[in-house]
Amino acid sequence: MKKVKLIFAVAVMLGLFSSSAVSADGFAPAEGLYLGIFGGGGMGIVQPKIATNGSIGTDPAASQGSFHEGGTFEATDGGLGLAGFEGGGLLGYGYRMGDMYIGLEGEYAAGDVKFKLTSDRNVELTGSETEGHLTYITSVTAEKVWTTGGFGRIGIYINPDTLLAFKGGVLISKFDVRTEGDTTYSESFYGGGPSVGASLESRIAAIDPNLSIRLGAVYTDFLTANVFSIGANQSNNNANHSAHNSEVTGSAL
Repeated sequence: MKKVKLIFAVAVMLGLFSSSAVSADGFAPAEGLYLGIFGGGGMGIVQPKIATNGSIGTDPAASQGSFHEGGTFEATDGGLGLAGFEGGGLLGYGYRMGDMYIGLEGEYAAGDVKFKLTSDRNVELTGSETEGHLTYITSVTAEKVWTTGGFGRIGIYINPDTLLAFKGGVLISKFDVRTEGDTTYSESFYGGGPSVGASLESRIAAIDPNLSIRLGAVYTDFLTANVFSIGANQSNNNANHSAHNSEVTGSAL
């Protein structure tokens, strides 16, 4: 029975990335059962899209009331940038076949990857100052709280101590969204999608034959999700209110 190999993985990358295993006593890096920890930088893009028909049921020619023209508002080029630090742990198992390698790996990461938008003017949502119940916001913050998922890995040993590997799987993230203004609203959303990555890992035999280091990166394409009800009891954010559709998508590295 193979011995459990403890690894310490220090990864440097732009974003969500994994760590790796080390081998000893004849076992190559990432061969058999391994544990790892990792840390690094994360970045991403959030792309919102809102389609609305405007103020349904309000006559623009009426002497009272207001009418707001609808339309589609979309970030077609670029988006809102996420940035921050992430760290976590992983558990995997790999099998060596000559110079070839296959394996499975799961990971969990947490950090402070986020963006914040602020305005020196009130962004009015509903009501008016004359009516006395104006609802407005002055900032919006979105933070990726944690990410978890699993991968299948395939690779090739460049030499007995170095593994070049590629992986594919699915990652799921929790996002906390918070708005501040006349009232503070907050809500949690979950998004995920297919992920792919690449890594290069090598045994640090001079320190410990059971120790290795990995350099890698993981790219995740988040699937499109509908976004409604930022905060509890906000009737004006209900789905399909005034025939509007709010979506968000994006990617992370």
